[in-house]
Amino acid sequence: MKKDIHPKYHDKAKVICACGNEFTVGSTVPEIHIELCSVCHPFYTGKQKIVDAAGRVDKFKQRMAKKEDSAKSKPGKKAKRAALSAKKKQTVKK
Repeated sequence: MKKDIHPKYHDKAKVICACGNEFTVGSTVPEIHIELCSVCHPFYTGKQKIVDAAGRVDKFKQRMAKKEDSAKSKPGKKAKRAALSAKKKQTVKK
């Protein structure tokens, strides 16, 4: 095996969460900053919390609202087919 190719391992690496919780783990990095931990994660707390770093959730909600609005203003497939068949019947009667 080659010598000196592995990074240094820190037995007591400090993990700091955005909520303020701190704990130690083993890692190759001496200090780790994270956004969610077991204290503040929705799965463990049972509370819904939307973590939105770049406005992605808001953009998604805006796209969905826009899509719903356009769907309401447009007639559905059945209405289009009924209008088309009515138009065909009128042309056949003439």
